[in-house]
Amino acid sequence: MNVGELRDSHGRVMRDLRISITDRCNFRCLYCLPETEEAANFYRSRFDAVRNPKPFSLEPIRYEWKPRDRLLTYEEIERLVRVAASLGVDKIRITGGEPLLRRAVPELIARVAAIPGIRDVAMTTNGFLFARHAEALRKAGLKRVSFSMDSLDPSNFKKMTGRDGQAEVQQAIAQAQALGFAPVKVNAVVIRGMNDHEIEPLVDFARDRDLVLRFIEFMPLDSGHAWQRDLVVSGRELLERLRKRFDLVPIDARANPAETARRYAFADGRGEIGIIAPVTEPFCGHCNRLRVTADGRLRTCLFSLHEHDLMSLLRGGAPDAEIAARLVELVRGKEAGHRIGRADFVQPARTMSCIGG
Repeated sequence: MNVGELRDSHGRVMRDLRISITDRCNFRCLYCLPETEEAANFYRSRFDAVRNPKPFSLEPIRYEWKPRDRLLTYEEIERLVRVAASLGVDKIRITGGEPLLRRAVPELIARVAAIPGIRDVAMTTNGFLFARHAEALRKAGLKRVSFSMDSLDPSNFKKMTGRDGQAEVQQAIAQAQALGFAPVKVNAVVIRGMNDHEIEPLVDFARDRDLVLRFIEFMPLDSGHAWQRDLVVSGRELLERLRKRFDLVPIDARANPAETARRYAFADGRGEIGIIAPVTEPFCGHCNRLRVTADGRLRTCLFSLHEHDLMSLLRGGAPDAEIAARLVELVRGKEAGHRIGRADFVQPARTMSCIGG
């Protein structure tokens, strides 16, 4: 089977496929599923602070999680990855929701890692359940892991995630390093007035442990649609703050132009940080990513307003060649970029938990 490569109409070639394996999550993060009273109080105070004329209410949203038969099976995911690999995709990231809420994830990792052409299999996790699966994931072929950790303070961590779990995440990070995952990344979403005072301590934490730290701008992907532009700590502001304390050396991005982070090493050689700024400094022009939701929908952009059904093809008897041709067709229509900050921007109906990170 050879129907071409996954090249869009803007000349970008897709190499990176992110697959959500569940829409469920055991956290309720402020920037995704802000269903806690702490989240409501935070957003309410911010609306009051800017004298927003519109009354603010953040009502808890009770999702009806997808039943098991509405999720892609591991066999279907494996088949989809094989087709994508035949079209040049070589990087797979397993996401959620929280992926480790699904059973037998190491089995899926082993299936995907064995597919010819796939050179890198990674996972994004909140880390809460990582310890019980870490060794099996490593043996199965998982190469890299990224942990979400937005705060070092247990109390603030709970405000941001909706549960006590800071100690478990730190334990997961240490275990990943002990097992030889490399690099181990830590992602921190920065929200003004919530955790922006922890920027420098997070860097110290990462440097002490030789971690790769990624700061991420707060994006409009929350279930309450409470996102406000003034809560975004821009990439430029982050960099200015960090340079006041740390001697940073830019890392040349030419070797990987599709990299989403602006990366910096420290002059003393200890550690690395990156700044991912999709709101204020979009990197859409070099995007090489596709996303598949847990219920088998292809999203050509994180902020797409349209999803494309692949599950019906996978379950309807379509041959691999037909699925490949459909992928090629859909990628040709990939958006030039998102529209955050423009008057016509519309926030996607699905949250990050349902889309996949």
